[in-house]
Amino acid sequence: MQTLLDTAHCRLTLYRYPRQSQDPLQAWDAADEYLINQLAESALAPAGPVIIMNDGFGALAAYLHGHAPVCVSDSYISERATLANLAENELDPGHITLQDALAPLPSAPALVVIKVSKYQALLEQQLLALRQVVTPATRILAAGKAKDIHSSTLKLFEKYLGPTQTSLAWKKARLIHCTVEDGAERQALANPFPTTWPLEGSGMLIHNHANVFSRTSLDIGARFMLDNLPIHSARKVIDLGCGNGVLGLALLARDSEVEVTFIDESYMAVASARLNVEHNLPGALPRAHFMVNNCLDGVEVGSADRILCNPPFHQLQAITDHIAWQMFSDAHRVLPQGGELWIVGNRHLDYHNKLKRLFANAQVVASNSKFVILKAIKR
Repeated sequence: MQTLLDTAHCRLTLYRYPRQSQDPLQAWDAADEYLINQLAESALAPAGPVIIMNDGFGALAAYLHGHAPVCVSDSYISERATLANLAENELDPGHITLQDALAPLPSAPALVVIKVSKYQALLEQQLLALRQVVTPATRILAAGKAKDIHSSTLKLFEKYLGPTQTSLAWKKARLIHCTVEDGAERQALANPFPTTWPLEGSGMLIHNHANVFSRTSLDIGARFMLDNLPIHSARKVIDLGCGNGVLGLALLARDSEVEVTFIDESYMAVASARLNVEHNLPGALPRAHFMVNNCLDGVEVGSADRILCNPPFHQLQAITDHIAWQMFSDAHRVLPQGGELWIVGNRHLDYHNKLKRLFANAQVVASNSKFVILKAIKR
């Protein structure tokens, strides 16, 4: 694992979060380097706030630390990584402001630096938010993997902010330069977020903020779990990696006594889950709890007697199984004896063996050609 970002303009020690020994993935990419090089090659004396969006593990926050940036992210893990990497480089975390992607942005920023997400809906939501605060004096600089920057990406910048150009590719990354139009020339545009869709057979309307997985319909893994959801036998349930909260929402609807805690590392996911309970089951709100967290960090033993989980197999844009492994390990710690972990996942991901290593048991509850639902009991 390479941990030293060493360029002509900075020298930073950076780790992914949570920090792991022998992690094969590094905590920055070519787009981070391209942005740093571009910022270093032009005078940077902003007379206004500096906003950084989607800084994966804090490389940009560390480089721009002297400008007291406002770091906007939908990821709790990215926030923890930023603080950890600032400390690693002896930079005062008090000089930056961490802000979730749904919070209001500072007015009249001098500089906005964006790591372009491959999820276009998140980019659209962020550009729409920027549209409300930028001025023609605001410098907009974005970058991402070249394969993730399409003509549709550039059109979004032009639609919401103004004329946009892209650079040549460098190390498979590309820059985006955008000039902000005068506010008087910008037409009023409707905000498409959150999106809504009906949950078939339930009479419920599901709300999804921009960065929530399967934003426009029920994903097939969740659908399979819903068809096999265990009802009545657990009093305290955690919906771990809850997304829009559809699993926990179904439990609250079917069991009038169960308490459900919705946990995700995405602020937009937890906000969507809360919105869905408020809109569909307002009477169940006293039985619903919401937490933005890295898996089950700090959750007390015995906080749940059943945990439901549809684990992600990526972190930001990297494929990795360490999040699923941490979810399973945390669940084993939190569950009391006799407590159950229920997971749904693609058949090829071999969760069965992972669960047997931790719990010494794993039972197939249901399976189809693509998914398997497994139950492990803490003995």
